Amino acid sequence: MSEAVLNDKEATKNHIVHLLDELKIVYQNTQRDRKKIVANFRPSNEEFSLLEEIELLTVTLRGYANQIQVQGWITNETKAIEQLREMRVFRIPVIVQFYFGSNGKYEQMKGYIIMLDYLRLLMLEYLQYEHVN
Repeated sequence: MSEAVLNDKEATKNHIVHLLDELKIVYQNTQRDRKKIVANFRPSNEEFSLLEEIELLTVTLRGYANQIQVQGWITNETKAIEQLREMRVFRIPVIVQFYFGSNGKYEQMKGYIIMLDYLRLLMLEYLQYEHVN
């Protein structure tokens, strides 16, 4: 890898670590929104409720981000890249319905969802630096 690529990769890693720290704070700030969501968004015919889908995304993405933070790499990188590519936040029907169907409401949670997707994209970028050259 060239020095420029290594510098870009390190900058991306630093951004991932910073975003991971921000996500923890933002998640805590969504507590009020989460309580309202439980009351107002009953589980539908989907496999998981809105909050369950968000929790699944959170656990997976934070897990990968923590590995990058601590190790600088992810165990089973090929599988992780594949999963991150497939894990498009706005392909999950219950999230799409919530995000675009609740105009002017739940802005904290919507911001959190966008941050999760941004973290996913940053990690994809970071992991793909290995495949440059």
